Amino acid sequence: MKVFIKQIVTDEATKLINRGVTYFIAGGALGFDTLAAQAVLDLKKDYAQIKLILAIPCKNQSDKWSYDNKVEYEKIKNASDKVIYLSEKYESSCMLKRNRYMVDKSDFVIAAWDGRKRGGTYYTLNYAKKLGKKIIFIDIGSKNDDMD
Repeated sequence: MKVFIKQIVTDEATKLINRGVTYFIAGGALGFDTLAAQAVLDLKKDYAQIKLILAIPCKNQSDKWSYDNKVEYEKIKNASDKVIYLSEKYESSCMLKRNRYMVDKSDFVIAAWDGRKRGGTYYTLNYAKKLGKKIIFIDIGSKNDDMD
């Protein structure tokens, strides 16, 4: 599934690059954010003009991650063109701040969504929709209904 999702992100990002998009923002979390960041970094080999910005919710985000996840995270941070921390340390609102920052700074949102109508991804997609952002969905579940 990870390879499939990363390939879709690569394909969608390539389409955006061909439309003139040069900046990509990833949230720095495990899972989709990591795959998206890896896809953009891979694309930089062929499209030198693109930039990866990591929007990280807090400086201590990776404290409880496994060693392997921390190694990959540091690799991505070091290869990124810019790293932005939305909070010094974890606080209840830092994930929301990060998600809103990414949407506010973007024209397009590429999102992997399983269709659950709760949680951070659902909230962020509704926020993006309210702001009129163009949303590119990657369906990762069978529950994917139209957004309310």
